[in-house]
Amino acid sequence: MNATLPTAEALRAALAGLLDGLPPRQAAQAVERLIANYRGATPTDAPVLRDRSDVAAYAAYRMPATFEAVRAALEALADTVPAWVPGSHVDVGGGTGAAVWAAEAVWPEEVRTDAARADGPGDADGPGETGAAGAGSGREGGRTTTVLDWAEPALALGRELAAASGARAVRAADWRRTRIGTALKLPESDLVTVSYVLKELTERDRAVLVEETARAAQAVVIVEPGTPDGYLRIIEARDRLIAAGLRIAAPCPHGGACPIERGTDWCHFAARVSRSSLHRQVKGGSLPYEDEKFSYVAAVRFGTPPLPGRTDDAARADRARVVRKPQIRKGQVLLDLCTEDDGLRRETVTKRHGPLYRAARDTEWGDTWPPPHTTGPVADPATGPSGGPSTGPAAGSEA
Repeated sequence: MNATLPTAEALRAALAGLLDGLPPRQAAQAVERLIANYRGATPTDAPVLRDRSDVAAYAAYRMPATFEAVRAALEALADTVPAWVPGSHVDVGGGTGAAVWAAEAVWPEEVRTDAARADGPGDADGPGETGAAGAGSGREGGRTTTVLDWAEPALALGRELAAASGARAVRAADWRRTRIGTALKLPESDLVTVSYVLKELTERDRAVLVEETARAAQAVVIVEPGTPDGYLRIIEARDRLIAAGLRIAAPCPHGGACPIERGTDWCHFAARVSRSSLHRQVKGGSLPYEDEKFSYVAAVRFGTPPLPGRTDDAARADRARVVRKPQIRKGQVLLDLCTEDDGLRRETVTKRHGPLYRAARDTEWGDTWPPPHTTGPVADPATGPSGGPSTGPAAGSEA
């Protein structure tokens, strides 16, 4: 058991021995078939992972990237509601459990323990330290985790990998074989995650699943591939979550319509994935890293407070999300933002903005802007919101 390793390293260590005894050619063939399915356009209502070799190849091919994408989405949620710590987690279509490991990376056991000691659940208008609106099912015994999937080989391997974790919430997860369809009924939970699942479902099953997550959860996080089709599925899910009464926490700084004109661009982000030698062998390629492109939405049933250090209403209105990779030029940084009031816009931050300029140089694609504990740019009617030239609306994201 990797009791002393951080979550990401523990997962990599657990994956390292996964293909022992599996002929490289067999693993490669399974990977090729899974890639074809992953990129295909036809939904399926049958398990994609058929046996142990399929699952081992899947885990080596996809699990590190899925882990990093889900972790990035969960971190965005945690940044928006920093006082909230989920006491229970249901992962729908979780397969080998990447989202379980990601949740542990964002809310590790020591954070949950400190939160439970500090305070109890909040009221219906705001999150408590553990759980929300009275839901704190993990307070005494750690976070309770349930993984639902229709592929028993994936669940079996998930249990095997989880046994190598030093985190109690990962090791003690309940892995249940469940049909993901219109008859699905989820247990009530603080957090429900659905990652890389909607593509595998029919349109009707997708609609029912999203509505069921909204009914059962205090917070819902849905992740899809960062493709035009994946973005459209996220927008569809976002609309259903809003209709069900949830509030958008991330990535959007607002609950209105997405300002991106459909068919012209799509909103997505990137997570850097470290690739082990085993990972490079299975997937091919020589670089020690890759960027996983993903789209996501995080929505909550409770209120979303202002960011730390920005407590007044004006600061709340200034909240924005960086939707492209920042362009760093001599003496200036160009930020393409999705904003609450102005839709898409480009903001230019120059050296004369002092601390804000230094913060802009450290800002990454997907971050909130301005960062907590900084002062936003002062609008100038002649030059645009940042004091630099206003260049018009930003594109939705980097392709």
